[in-house]
Amino acid sequence: MELCDLSAVEITRLVKAKKASAVEVLQSCLQRIGQVDGRSGALDAGPLTEADRIKVHAFITRTDDLALQAAIKIDQTIAAGGEAGALAGVPFSVKDIYCTRGVPSTAASRILANFQPPYTATPVNRMTEAGAVMLGKVNLDEFTYGSSTESTAFKPTTRNPWDTSRVPGGSSGGSAAAVAAGEGPLSLGTDTAGSIRQPAAFCGVVGLKPTYGRVSRYGLIAFASSLDCPGPVARDVTDAAAMLQVIAGSDPRDSTAANVLVEDYLAGLEKGVKGLRIGLSLDYFWLTFPNPITGEIVEHKLPEDVSDPVRQAAAALQALGAEIIEDVPMLHNRYAIPAYFVISRVEAASNLHRYDGVKYGYRTGGAVDDLQTLYRRSRAEGFGLQPKLRVLMGMYVSAAQYSEQYYNRALRVRSLIRRDFDEAFNPAGKYRLDALLTPTTPTPAFEIDAVYGDSVLMQYADQLTVAANHAGIPGVSIPGGLSEAGLPVGIQLLGPDFSEGKLLRIGRAFEQATETAEWRKVKPAVLR
Repeated sequence: MELCDLSAVEITRLVKAKKASAVEVLQSCLQRIGQVDGRSGALDAGPLTEADRIKVHAFITRTDDLALQAAIKIDQTIAAGGEAGALAGVPFSVKDIYCTRGVPSTAASRILANFQPPYTATPVNRMTEAGAVMLGKVNLDEFTYGSSTESTAFKPTTRNPWDTSRVPGGSSGGSAAAVAAGEGPLSLGTDTAGSIRQPAAFCGVVGLKPTYGRVSRYGLIAFASSLDCPGPVARDVTDAAAMLQVIAGSDPRDSTAANVLVEDYLAGLEKGVKGLRIGLSLDYFWLTFPNPITGEIVEHKLPEDVSDPVRQAAAALQALGAEIIEDVPMLHNRYAIPAYFVISRVEAASNLHRYDGVKYGYRTGGAVDDLQTLYRRSRAEGFGLQPKLRVLMGMYVSAAQYSEQYYNRALRVRSLIRRDFDEAFNPAGKYRLDALLTPTTPTPAFEIDAVYGDSVLMQYADQLTVAANHAGIPGVSIPGGLSEAGLPVGIQLLGPDFSEGKLLRIGRAFEQATETAEWRKVKPAVLR
């Protein structure tokens, strides 16, 4: 096994024991990137070649030289008997929505293509302070607007390592693809409607959305500020726990970061699930969406190769001592996407107003006669289709004459979604759940260009994940098996506020129960 295929926890153990150097681990990851990644995303990249079609294209910007300097420093610290950090020598990638000092931070948009921040986001800082080595910035949907990574301005778009004709999911598609392809054991993503968990499911890795405020948003380029959550993408539950341990905690630079004690996530991983109450909800086994032609509401039962792994996981956890609670009502889950459409676009429109061609980022090269023209041309040329759609819709639904009809109603629906979870998790209530077990996505990874362009249908790829963002609760997606086509299928665990440790504990128990399963022996196509 190559060093790049080891877990983050094992890499740190080897590096600290001087059985492998941080430089050797880095070189192994860089070699893997050279083998499977192909050319990095770029503006005006030209036509797609046949060689491009079989590569992953996870990265926008690689920071090989900076990574080598960091790895050398870690080895020197260890040689001198110093403390190198909890993730010493572990290579990781960063979704290019985080500001990183002196390194391009593009949000996958032309309007920020030349932006190099003077500061670094708190989660990135905490990773490097813990001894992790940043490999570079990975691709995403422009400003995180999408569920497939296809809306990026930096081409070629990222491809799924399991089948490069398919999407990796989004918006953290570059993060999930990089981890799945063995380009680094960890990646830092963000989740606004499922943007960590959905690509994690598509790429067969672990993706954790923490409780809102568990991880600081300082330095994160905002999409929807009341929904955005930084979090880890990892190869297994233990690595996700180790990464969350590093990045979680209060931050004086972020007033929304929770001042709540960070538990020892690794210490509780092996406690098992005996006595825990885990729920199943029929409301998570149906997809409800409007027919794009007639507007009629359509209900589709999830395909069996998506729903069966959830029931099999429930049976496995029950055999380990968990109590499975059937038919937990989550009545407002079907309204989560319409509410998200409104709330997220109002907040996105507000956040996008800062990109005006004056202070930083892209400015039109043509001659202009006044400030308004500068604004219009810079935004027209710098923004892609998805940001423009969100600005238009956000301004429309927040206008005074429509805010009660759309925005205020969406906020009330958000409260009802939160109430559903409160009732399910209430320790004195009817269900008293420790966790809710659901599918992560309605389907396995879909083909490139199959859904892109239909903003409504694309949004419904997040129907099973977005309710957790409305409620602010934590959720984790872990690999649950393979579809009939041999593609990864994710299972999702949702829990009450700040229950990340318990969710990881359940996920770890499932990993152990299925460690000899045949589907765990199958590797992504790019690694076969």
